Amino acid sequence: MRTSIKALAASTVLAVSVFAAAAPALADEAAPPSDFTVTGSVAIASQYRFRGVAQSDNKPVVQGALTIAHSSGFYVSTWASSASAGSSPVNIGGTEIDVYGGYTKTLSGITLDGGLYGYIYPGATLGNYYEIYGSVATTVGPATAKVGANYAPAQKVFNINWTSSSRENLYIYGELSGSIPSTPILLHGHIGHTGGGFDYPKQYIDYTVGATVKWKNLALDASLVGTNATRTKFFNSNLGAGSAETTNAYYRTGKPVGVVSLTASF
Repeated sequence: MRTSIKALAASTVLAVSVFAAAAPALADEAAPPSDFTVTGSVAIASQYRFRGVAQSDNKPVVQGALTIAHSSGFYVSTWASSASAGSSPVNIGGTEIDVYGGYTKTLSGITLDGGLYGYIYPGATLGNYYEIYGSVATTVGPATAKVGANYAPAQKVFNINWTSSSRENLYIYGELSGSIPSTPILLHGHIGHTGGGFDYPKQYIDYTVGATVKWKNLALDASLVGTNATRTKFFNSNLGAGSAETTNAYYRTGKPVGVVSLTASF
């Protein structure tokens, strides 16, 4: 029996329709959602402060970050910053590259995070070191609270101790942040304590208080950053060595300043 052109056309249309309807399902089966996510950011800042201490001679910097995270909770990240030494006594060699990885999990509203953190200074390799870190975070009403610690065990960096004979260092901190309702503004605060091989010039406290305004993938932040390291502490330590000029140079790296940054996330 001969098949009419009309019947053949109808059969063809039906076959194409069935295939088109099945194609998305086949595509979904062929390419399941990835267990990995990649996020990152680039930023410009008026200066780079680490635990309250200037790393860029109070000059502008460019920074960037990249994180690869798995749905299981494991992640690896890298972060980098430029840093001009200028006339500052704190000289990290022009560039800092951090590499770290760990595991994070949220249980009953509490987020646990921990891992290993490495600080690499290509232009000042004697300063390279690593820390073991951990933190706990949770929501408290409309705010998020976090406490954590970074421990640096004995390693070569402590061969160049400034004012402490300790072969290890412990940094503990607390943070609190929260958004202002019906606004794009996030308020945040941080306080930390350094004790051990990284005393500056003795055990010291650093703090950050600021506000971030978010718009799409952009974040503009303005913060007050500083330490409680006084001129007297530097003057009486072997950093200041009783010199007013040297004391002022060190004090300048830790005195309270305003820091502004603009970050684009992706």
